[in-house]
Amino acid sequence: MPSQRIILGIGLAILFTIGAASVGLDLTSRSDRAAVDRAAGILEKMSDMRPMLRRAESAARGFAITGDPQFAREYCDASDTIRPAFAALIEAVKDSPTEKQLIESANALVERKIALNSDLIRLKIAGDDAAVAALVGQDDRAATAEIAGNLQKAVAEERRLLADTRAKIKTNAMFLLAIDLAGVVLILILAAALMASTRRSRRELQDSLTATQATNEALEAAVAERTEHLVAAHNELRLSAVILRSTFHSMAEAVLVIDTRGEVLLSNPAAEKMLRYRPGMTVELLRSLSTLFYADGVTPVLTQDMPASRALRGEAFDAIELVVRPVSGRPPVHLVVSGRPLRDAAGAISGAALVYHDATPSRETERKLLQSQKLDAIGKLTGGVAHDFNNMLTVITGTTEMLVEDLASQPALRKTAELIDQAAERCSELIQHLLAFARRQPLQPRDVDVNASVLDIAKLLQPTLGEQIEINSILEQETASAHIDASQLANSLLNMAINARDAMPSGGKLLLETRNVVLDEAYAQANPDVRPGPYVMLAVSDTGSGMSQDVMDKVFEPFFTTKEVGKGSGLGLSMVYGFVKQSGGHIRIYSEVGHGTTIKLYLPPARGQVETAPATAAALPGGTETIMVVEDDELVRDFVSGQLHGLGYRTVGAATGPAALSLVEDGQAFDLLFTDVIMPGGMSGRDLAEKVRKLRPGIKVLYTSGYTDNAIVNQGRLDPGVLLLTKPYRKSQLATMIRCALTE
Repeated sequence: MPSQRIILGIGLAILFTIGAASVGLDLTSRSDRAAVDRAAGILEKMSDMRPMLRRAESAARGFAITGDPQFAREYCDASDTIRPAFAALIEAVKDSPTEKQLIESANALVERKIALNSDLIRLKIAGDDAAVAALVGQDDRAATAEIAGNLQKAVAEERRLLADTRAKIKTNAMFLLAIDLAGVVLILILAAALMASTRRSRRELQDSLTATQATNEALEAAVAERTEHLVAAHNELRLSAVILRSTFHSMAEAVLVIDTRGEVLLSNPAAEKMLRYRPGMTVELLRSLSTLFYADGVTPVLTQDMPASRALRGEAFDAIELVVRPVSGRPPVHLVVSGRPLRDAAGAISGAALVYHDATPSRETERKLLQSQKLDAIGKLTGGVAHDFNNMLTVITGTTEMLVEDLASQPALRKTAELIDQAAERCSELIQHLLAFARRQPLQPRDVDVNASVLDIAKLLQPTLGEQIEINSILEQETASAHIDASQLANSLLNMAINARDAMPSGGKLLLETRNVVLDEAYAQANPDVRPGPYVMLAVSDTGSGMSQDVMDKVFEPFFTTKEVGKGSGLGLSMVYGFVKQSGGHIRIYSEVGHGTTIKLYLPPARGQVETAPATAAALPGGTETIMVVEDDELVRDFVSGQLHGLGYRTVGAATGPAALSLVEDGQAFDLLFTDVIMPGGMSGRDLAEKVRKLRPGIKVLYTSGYTDNAIVNQGRLDPGVLLLTKPYRKSQLATMIRCALTE
């Protein structure tokens, strides 16, 4: 080992000496090569100078002779090139006094010739041909020859310097080669000595390496096993973190993690959407955006009872329902909140985790369901009451009609009878509205062109609403026809328009809109009374005073009105509600106080081609046929029998279905069965008619009822072939329907 160090030291010293010499010579050689390159560049510039001078001289004289502007431009380009070229050439030969003096002398001559040629061009442009001829005659050939001579001498001097430099480079290269060869020989000698010494050292190292190899292999195996375990643990941890992060950010519930000061440490996107949380907000700032109430929406939540305050006190709670009313005026939100305190390793509270679930959609669905159930219960009650009222009104209207005719000779009494008749007629209209709300009115649906109906009704609305109301319409051209009762559609549209007028006492705009829509499953889930599918939408919008939520919750209830006493019955919208529901449609109302109201009717689409409205039938005379009158109300039965006798018919009366059936079985002859639909005794008018037709095939049947109760109506529509005379009715209506039933 010591001998190797000595040999290595000597070798390094020799290599350092040879290297230093080589570096010095190499630097000198590089400097000489740079000088050669510079000289070559100078020679190239000198060679290019003479053609430029000749081109400038020729262009100037060409312009003087011909006046061609092209020669003037060529001269300008050449002279602009010559000056910087000479300046660059003088800078390049500044280290050679001889060349510098020659180039500067030539440059002075060139400047003089450029000035002479510039005068020549100027005079030519001025039109002084005599002066031009004089200057052209002054052929300064001596200056030109001197310029060429100076350049030639400079070239010769540069070439001499180039030759000297190349000879010097060659000498240095030979000396450098000799030094390199000597270095190679010395290196070979030292390498041989080192190889001998290395063989001895290698044998010693081999034994040591063999001894440590086994240890290294054992260590490598242990490290590989440990690394494999660490990689697996790291991958599992990273996967768990990704799953947790993805789950946290995709949660529909809003999550806030806060510290003891109320600073938000962690939140998910749902918190920004549901709570209007923004990064940097504290719990206190978040509270200032809204007012919190308990589930009743009335009792305010105190600061110490806020979810964050309770959790930071150490309380754990679940599913506390709160109503949040934003100060911005947005609709209230129902939140179900759960909270847990967070503790550090010592068990002290370090923060809290709060989870918010938005229960607003479910609460809204519950509210709509309760409202629907409430309206349905009111409808059932209304339908029952209307049935009894219709029975009484049938007698009253028929009797007063007879009184008016019989008191023609007593004007005072006739006027009183007419007042009674008018009051009964108004009661009849109210009952019809109640039946419409209760969905007990018999509809006569057909396929109706909604756009055409809206346009026809709109023409009648302007005189009704007044000039202060501007009526506009947006009717989709491809709007489908609807399968509805056309007269009920007209009444509904008129009622909505009148309500809109009353909401705009100072005038405003009324918009009628139609289009095809599809209510999907999601909409049906939020509105339990809706069947998903296509509908024809008819919307009536106004720019009136609007309604609050409390008013909208009651607006379809019968007799509910916000108008002054005597200004309205409160049956308009309830009638619209019943008509739409009975037709198999859907109704929604949108309103905001101070910004107007929109009522949307979703009507069932047509089943076939649009039908035209039937022509009004002419009054028919009486007859001599026998009619069996089945009516449980004795007053009504006697009244109807009297009316029929007045029309020339014979009658047979029965109070119940079984009594009428007994007469039929006993052989009682009659031509028409005129029966009430709803009767006591366990047999409806429909049941009676079916049993009678089995005994008397082909017998004619005419039904009458204050409401239908689905006995002869399916989903608000009369069954095919069924004739119905709704109570109350007048003598003319009775005569027409009796004759129609007998001649059917």
